[in-house]
Amino acid sequence: MVPWRFPEVLPGVLASPGPGAAHSPIPGVHAGPPIPLPVLAAFLVGGVVLCYLLAAARLRRRGDAWPPLRDLSFAAGGAALVYAALGRAPGGPFTAHMAVHLLVGMVAPLLLVLGRPMSLLPRALPPGRLRRLPLALARSRPTGFLLLPPVAALLDVGALWLLYRTPLWSAAHAHPLAHAAVHLHVFAAGLLFAFTICQLDPVHRRHGLALRGGTLLLAGAAHSVLAKSLYAHPPPGAAVDAEDLRTGALLMYHGGDAVGVALAVVLAVRWYTAGGRVPARARRRAERRTNPRAGRAVPGEVP
Repeated sequence: MVPWRFPEVLPGVLASPGPGAAHSPIPGVHAGPPIPLPVLAAFLVGGVVLCYLLAAARLRRRGDAWPPLRDLSFAAGGAALVYAALGRAPGGPFTAHMAVHLLVGMVAPLLLVLGRPMSLLPRALPPGRLRRLPLALARSRPTGFLLLPPVAALLDVGALWLLYRTPLWSAAHAHPLAHAAVHLHVFAAGLLFAFTICQLDPVHRRHGLALRGGTLLLAGAAHSVLAKSLYAHPPPGAAVDAEDLRTGALLMYHGGDAVGVALAVVLAVRWYTAGGRVPARARRRAERRTNPRAGRAVPGEVP
């Protein structure tokens, strides 16, 4: 399954219609060849990133705090997806495919989640039902089931085992729509997994550090074992050069470990900041019990 490549699809978009081109209902105007899926995907991603940046700018104009690093992270995630769709990854076909897999399924989802889009969206929407809709969706029971760490890990890493250890990879390689569907699932499952492990945005139920950390550890181990198996044996039915196979498997192994470490760092930072907030809340409660006026503004006093 080779990655989508921009130089190969651009001529088909820009070329003038030939004798076999479809005709437009408007006289004298030809409907050119259909726009390739990678170009459509890139435009869609660019539009989502633009909407995010405009929403963040709207918050700042009205005086709300929104760290610029979140904008940078979300834009970087979008750039990774655009490059995966239109760029030319280095190496042989399998190595290039694995680079796209890492970008679409691991790097981009983590960067997008760090941008906290589900925290931005309700604040950017006008008050009313439209604002409540994304929060209601994020806190619904079906979403809560999908956000169970073991379920998210199964949909993510389990699907990779199904892809690479069955003839599915070879079948998808031969059909462009199946190829696109595989990439879409890899991205959606990776986004769900990163969202579940980081737990930065509002969700139906917040799971403890032990469950999320344990799931991350097991999922990382399963991903590493899959990479090692690919180093020795290609996907069933696939004709892959031995050197290309080993390079791609090594990229999957070390790249997956790097993203796993980044997720672990996010978990550690969340645990550290939560540990600091809990004692602070306990101190404030103790102060209110001993001094009911603590924390209240006193008339005539300057705070």
